[in-house]
Amino acid sequence: MAKKKDTKKAEEAPAPEAENQPGPMLQILAQYTKDQSFENPNAPDSLRSDQDAPAINIGIEIARQVMSDDAVEVTLLLKADARRGDQVAFIAELEYAGLFAFQNINMEEIQPLIMIECPRLLFPFARQIMAEMTQNGGYPPIMLEPPDFTAMFRDEMMRRASEAGTA
Repeated sequence: MAKKKDTKKAEEAPAPEAENQPGPMLQILAQYTKDQSFENPNAPDSLRSDQDAPAINIGIEIARQVMSDDAVEVTLLLKADARRGDQVAFIAELEYAGLFAFQNINMEEIQPLIMIECPRLLFPFARQIMAEMTQNGGYPPIMLEPPDFTAMFRDEMMRRASEAGTA
C-alpha cells in the first residue's frame, strides 16, 4: 500500500517584534576639511636632491563633538613633522572631519563606533589629502599606513580607567 505524502506547508509563525525593527545604521552626513596647513620654511634649500631623506614623525589624534541635532562630528587630526637634524624640512597638518548620524544603536555601542569606525571611514580621504599636500610642497607624497583605531580606542579607555582609579 502506498503511503500518502503530506504536501501541506507548515503555517509560518508570525515574526517576532525584533525581526521587524530595522538594524543598526551609521550614516555619513558630510565630510570636509576643517583646517589644512603646509609649512616649508627652508625651501628651496630643503628641496635639494643631494640631501638625505628627512626623519618624519607622524601624529594621529581623534576628536569628537556631539552636535545639537544628535549628530556627531568626528575629526581626524594628522600631523607630519619632517626634520633633518635640527632643521625643519616641512610640517603638514590636517583636520579632516565627518558628520555622522546613528540609528537603532545602543548607547554602549556608540562610543566604539565614534572612535573606531568613523575614523576608519574618514582615513582614506585624509591620507590622500596629506599625500597631495606633501607632494605639492615639493616632497615625495607621504603614504600613511592605516592606523589601528581599535588599539587606539583600547589605549584611550585604559588611560581613562587609570586616571579614574587615581582620582
